[in-house]
Amino acid sequence: MQTTPHNEAKRGDYAETVLLPGDPQRTEWIAATFLQDVRCVNRVRGALAYTGRYRGAPISLHTTGIGAPSLAIYAHELLETYGAKTLIRVGTCGGLAEHVKLRSLVISQSSSSDSAINRQLFGVYDYAPSANFELLCRAARLAAEMGLVHHVGQTASSDVFYHPDVLGRFAGVRAHGALAVDMETNALYTVAARFGAKALSICTVVDSLVNHEDTDSTERQELFTDMVRLALDVATNATSAEAEPGSPQR
Repeated sequence: MQTTPHNEAKRGDYAETVLLPGDPQRTEWIAATFLQDVRCVNRVRGALAYTGRYRGAPISLHTTGIGAPSLAIYAHELLETYGAKTLIRVGTCGGLAEHVKLRSLVISQSSSSDSAINRQLFGVYDYAPSANFELLCRAARLAAEMGLVHHVGQTASSDVFYHPDVLGRFAGVRAHGALAVDMETNALYTVAARFGAKALSICTVVDSLVNHEDTDSTERQELFTDMVRLALDVATNATSAEAEPGSPQR
């Protein structure tokens, strides 16, 4: 019998730290490329999940799908049912500022949203979810030590991917410093706060809403290597001296 309606894993199948890719193919690639002693713990609805080890530390991966509602379900169940304590999103985003270039990393400090989900939970309050400060500082430090092009600051999350006013709808958050937009970070930070868990979102910029540039889908797996390596080092509290500059750990 499944432990939840969306997951066939048993209690104890997940590590306390879980990386959250949106795409099941990316989840599978991360498991094969970076982890040792890997086993698949969930295939329900194609939301692939794996548990293995990175530099000797237990790490799990769980696919979240696209958008806030999908991520919120999996994050809630990981924290409530499976005992996860740290969730790190490794996803994609669109640049909202001219200096946020393609292929750079955005480490989200906080995330605004156009979603109605939080309004159902907080009434008259506009809740402002944010990253765990410890993880945020560690990610910023390691990214600098690793020589990665990265930006740290506020982001936005939107429920609408295809919108007739591509950039104008972000005028308010852009004027107040939003660096990039995705669809999941706000939900991740909100659910983590509800459970007193640690959360961080690290995204690779795959298109720019300002310059109308984008990356090719065929190169995206290669683009994610730096992001995933950074997230894994943050998750395991590795130092830059421990991180090998060459190929990913297998």
